[in-house]
Amino acid sequence: MSSFERNMDVLNRRRIVYIRTPLTDIPTEQFAWGDYYKDGTYQYYALFKSKAKINTYKSLKWHLLVLWYLNPQLDQDDFEGLARDICNKENGFVTFKVSENLLKSIVYEVSMCDLEHPPVNKARKIVFHWYCGLTVEEKLSIVGTIIGRSKRIQPDDVYDIMMQLHDDNKRITLDAIAGLLGCSRRTVQRNMPYELKKEKELLNQQL
Repeated sequence: MSSFERNMDVLNRRRIVYIRTPLTDIPTEQFAWGDYYKDGTYQYYALFKSKAKINTYKSLKWHLLVLWYLNPQLDQDDFEGLARDICNKENGFVTFKVSENLLKSIVYEVSMCDLEHPPVNKARKIVFHWYCGLTVEEKLSIVGTIIGRSKRIQPDDVYDIMMQLHDDNKRITLDAIAGLLGCSRRTVQRNMPYELKKEKELLNQQL
């Protein structure tokens, strides 16, 4: 993993939006700390919330696509400059060296995408306000309590717990998920399809 600290000035000096709460999805419940969506929302984007860095070509392409989608004011030159800074390993966003040819290829691929449609995203049931003031333990307790209301655990519930652990730079384990959901380790395993198991491995590799 790259030893460089993430240089958020790359985004901030350009006034780049990299966090967006749902625009049209209505929360099932609202709290002082954030919102709960019973059926999940695909409209929540929060890049670079955790300390994890981009470590695959696929993830890099998705991050760049989301950045351009959230910042439609960028023209082709603006986007290429932003992509170049994101791909510069010394800026701390990626863990691997991005060659000039690879950079040009990924910029071209993203520019050919339909930016009128939201990039593929995974549903989140709980969205904390960015400055909610809660500790990691308090957030995890809230997630476990609300998600654990369901009498039957679903894969989406497991995913939400996984993402909250990841956002808070915690290692994702079956015991941690089970403890937060108030269920057995075996129940978590039953509701963890292959895709989630692979996601768990990838997320833990980023820490």
